[in-house]
Amino acid sequence: MRQIVQSSLVAIISAAATFFLIQSNSPNFIVQQNEEPGKIVLAKEYAETDVNLPTPSFPSDFINTSKRVTNSVVNITTYSNNGYPRANGSGVVYSTDGYIITNNHVIDGSDWVEVTLSDKRKFRAKKIGTDRTTDLALIKIDTRGLSAIQIGNSDQVQVGEWVLAVGNPFNLTSTVTAGIVSAKGRNLNIIEESYSIESFIQTDAVVNPGNSGGALVNTSGQLVGINTAILSETGGYEGYSFAIPSNLVEKVVRDFKDYGEVRRAVLGVVIAEVDGNLADRLNLPFIGGAYINEVNPNSSALAAGLRSGDIIVGINNKKISTVPELQEQVARYRPGDTIDLRYYRNGKTYDLKNVKLKGIGGGLSYRR
Repeated sequence: MRQIVQSSLVAIISAAATFFLIQSNSPNFIVQQNEEPGKIVLAKEYAETDVNLPTPSFPSDFINTSKRVTNSVVNITTYSNNGYPRANGSGVVYSTDGYIITNNHVIDGSDWVEVTLSDKRKFRAKKIGTDRTTDLALIKIDTRGLSAIQIGNSDQVQVGEWVLAVGNPFNLTSTVTAGIVSAKGRNLNIIEESYSIESFIQTDAVVNPGNSGGALVNTSGQLVGINTAILSETGGYEGYSFAIPSNLVEKVVRDFKDYGEVRRAVLGVVIAEVDGNLADRLNLPFIGGAYINEVNPNSSALAAGLRSGDIIVGINNKKISTVPELQEQVARYRPGDTIDLRYYRNGKTYDLKNVKLKGIGGGLSYRR
């Protein structure tokens, strides 16, 4: 009997030791989606590296954030002169004295605009400024004491971060949906205007018709974007929604309030994306940046000494990886402002300080 028990113990100990050795030396296989559609590759990540991975954190709820934000989002209805409704959308209260941000396409072509607050009060709004190149507009209603939204820093938004979309889809007021940031700097080519700026924040928060002009906020309730578009074949939500970054929004709104129009600075270059093919052709040690195909006469770029073949890789200590990123950064400035610029030429990186920006027509300021 004792011999049987001893044999059993030896078997158990041997099996446990074998299991431990297998676990200690076997890699964890994490499936990664290759860039090539349909092809799956395996990446080995050994168990001992897992101890350094951050613990995922998820918000327990969005109740407090929703309470802070919903009073700052309004319903917008536009009408023709004969009183027929033309379109519905959303808006975000920018200041307590009645300034409201929305999309240009929400109010474009309307004869008059009606705003409905979260408390159901209705006001006729005045158009302060509209801009097709950014699809932004500023309107104002005659009241005070509104709940203005807090503006956040869209540069600090990270892919994977939780966000809320607040608006009035299908005329359903104060609707809140949640998702994560899927990407930044998206260009959809939906704004058909010269010098258009598209550097959208992409999210998977549910956005539908009527959400346009509404708020995209972080979990602290700060505005990080104005919901503008969805990518859809049916006209409804299919998993992709896009917002204009709040840092660009705030610059445009300041222009509307100060001048009644957007005062845009430009570098004056014809640029292209530095993708893998271009990097291979030019034998570049990196992929990213904005390649200068052409420098326009009488432009900021020409005055700064930039030339065809240069690659812009930074603006004001911010890395530039794509053309939309460059366009968004420059669009935050007015003619006459200065920026610091980093570029790559013939195997070396150079810095330019205090590059003075000009306007679209080549001038340092706009004249009325």
